[in-house]
Amino acid sequence: MKFPGFIRDLAIPALLVLVAGGAGPGRADAGQAAGAAALKAGVNLIATPVYSEADDQKALALFQGLRVADVVDGMDAAGLQGIGTMDPAIHPLWRDTQNLGHRFVGVAVTARYVPTQDPPAGKLATEAYDAWAGDWYDKRSSEAFAELIRKGTALVIEDAPGADVGSIGSYNILDWKSRGCVGVVTSATARDTDEITMERVPLYFKEPGRGIRPGRNELESVNRPVVCGGALVVPGDIIVADGDGVVVVPRARAEAVARYARKIMESDQDGRRGLYKKLGLKDDASVRK
Repeated sequence: MKFPGFIRDLAIPALLVLVAGGAGPGRADAGQAAGAAALKAGVNLIATPVYSEADDQKALALFQGLRVADVVDGMDAAGLQGIGTMDPAIHPLWRDTQNLGHRFVGVAVTARYVPTQDPPAGKLATEAYDAWAGDWYDKRSSEAFAELIRKGTALVIEDAPGADVGSIGSYNILDWKSRGCVGVVTSATARDTDEITMERVPLYFKEPGRGIRPGRNELESVNRPVVCGGALVVPGDIIVADGDGVVVVPRARAEAVARYARKIMESDQDGRRGLYKKLGLKDDASVRK
């Protein structure tokens, strides 16, 4: 039996014994016990593919200029109808109706924050509170994923549901942009929304959040599959975002999806350019090649 490469080192020997244990009752019992022990320690069962930066750039080139609507059509044509479209509640913080600067196409890097089980700090002296918050940021709710951001990254964050927390703010989103991030998508909240709008960093989110991370959430994983807006996002997937929302394209199907989507977009642009001319309208960013 061929075992997938994503079964972690801890689990491989025990799971091999578990499967091979059918030769006899004693061996089966031993295999089951070893397998249970490995599973109890935690096993990741969906792979995190690793792509080179050159591979990412080739994939992104296929999607440049495509709209969410075109890509959804491409998903349908590739047999992926109803897959990858995030809930419309995940919407752009701001929209640029002149140059469409809120749109982006990127390669997913993911992070998952979960609600904490620990109580807040309570009333502390200022120095003690600052030390508590700093320790939480360093050890429990960091931004370890920032090291993975490179040119063309779309950062996708699954955050603690219902928490009034601003894991994304005007400073860190600019830092991510400086590393090559083209846009950020979160299942939950962000704060400093006025400043992020002024900074013109594309952000797709559910609603504002005001609090800081300490006492509210913890970083559970980096670059593992996450769920955002009801859609599975695997690191390396293609993320397309515009005023219609966000769609996630499985990386293995990206070329087929993009090929059909571009046919749809170019046909639409050709038709609308003719209508613009008929109506005496000036060309805009949505019809220019």
